[in-house]
Amino acid sequence: MGKYFGTSGIREVVNEKLTPELALRVGKALGTYLGGGTVVVGKDTRTSGEMLKNALISGLLSVGVEVIDIGLAPTPLTGFAIRLYGADAGVTITASHNPPEYNGIKVWQPNGMAYTPEMEAQLEAIIDSGNFKKAPWNEIGRVRKADPRKEYIKRALEMVHLDGSYTVVLDAGNGAGSIISPYLQRELGNKVISLNSHPSGFFVRELEPNAKSLSALAKTVKAMNADVGIAHDGDADRIGVVDDRGNFVEYEVMLSLIAGYMLRKFGKGKVVTTVDAGFALDDYVRPLGGEVIRTRVGDVAVADELARHGGVFGGEPSGTWIIPQWNLTPDGIFAGALVMEMVDKLGPLSELAREVPRYVTLRAKIPCPNEKKAKAMEIIAREALKTFDYKRLIDIDGVRIENDEWWILFRPSGTEPIMRITLEAHTEEKARELMERAKRLVKKAIGDIQI
Repeated sequence: MGKYFGTSGIREVVNEKLTPELALRVGKALGTYLGGGTVVVGKDTRTSGEMLKNALISGLLSVGVEVIDIGLAPTPLTGFAIRLYGADAGVTITASHNPPEYNGIKVWQPNGMAYTPEMEAQLEAIIDSGNFKKAPWNEIGRVRKADPRKEYIKRALEMVHLDGSYTVVLDAGNGAGSIISPYLQRELGNKVISLNSHPSGFFVRELEPNAKSLSALAKTVKAMNADVGIAHDGDADRIGVVDDRGNFVEYEVMLSLIAGYMLRKFGKGKVVTTVDAGFALDDYVRPLGGEVIRTRVGDVAVADELARHGGVFGGEPSGTWIIPQWNLTPDGIFAGALVMEMVDKLGPLSELAREVPRYVTLRAKIPCPNEKKAKAMEIIAREALKTFDYKRLIDIDGVRIENDEWWILFRPSGTEPIMRITLEAHTEEKARELMERAKRLVKKAIGDIQI
């Protein structure tokens, strides 16, 4: 983590750490880093979006960069627009699934992949140096407005085809997905029932699309006798899915199902996921010709590995999926279309979900001040290796220890002052026992640090 950029760009409380002044400096720094060219800028529905977007655009213009302002736009649409218009970079003003008082700035490469930590570090160095390029009065950049939605839907329909028509309930969480996701589903030939699809910036549910936050979606799917429920977070880079019986399909199960469908659709190959993904994925995709590769948490790490290995599909067990045949930007909207194609070709979700192996996954968050994280991880790594009887160790992002029956991941959050514990075991009893031991270890490690 850098001074400004975390796991997923800059993400802070508005008018505290994330101010118009900072957005202006990020715009100047990005323009200086690029040395000119064109940048696509979009924003999600947050009330602070317009303020931050305009400040960022001012910074870009001041160094002579041309700006394509696509206005209210989910992250996937920004990624699509960068490639559509042949831009040199893109920026989304979004805090993704964080509460409404947050906002953020996420920067994208020409291929639709997020900026890497190394690229963000270079931007930070320029921000702090204040050594910004200044364009003379007659070379200041210009803004033009554009709306890539029609082209996005047109191209998505070239890749996804349904033979039947289905009833889909779509919960956009009052986020930016509401301006395109229901429309794409309708163009696919489905009957669409929209929930929370007025892009107000005031969120009526928790934005992370999980079982708890999607209880209204689940009830609506059941009441309307719908085939599928689809939900997004604030910028629609994620997807949450409810099956035809009104049950939330757990992230791990959905990840396995869609990875398997991608192998069926595009052929055998590598599936990229993160260190917090469970064994079910490996067990489900292996018979379909899939080989699982694990990397650091965060969509940029997944996209990076996909590009490097020429993978078939990449996804995190948080509903963040990257379909490289489409784009290297995480895309919950296109993912929703693929879910419907999978249902169309393979059958109801409730039946498909039964084919995925079920193990017990537990997650915990332990409060941990940011300044204690590095030292705590050192202690945790040292003590975990003594405490648990493990066979394999993965330390590319936090510490993951595993044997054939279970795994535990200790990892500091990149966006919040917490330490995360994720684990999986074959039985509930074993999972609970491991979690108790893991929690004790983490709490002791944090408590032992004197600042």
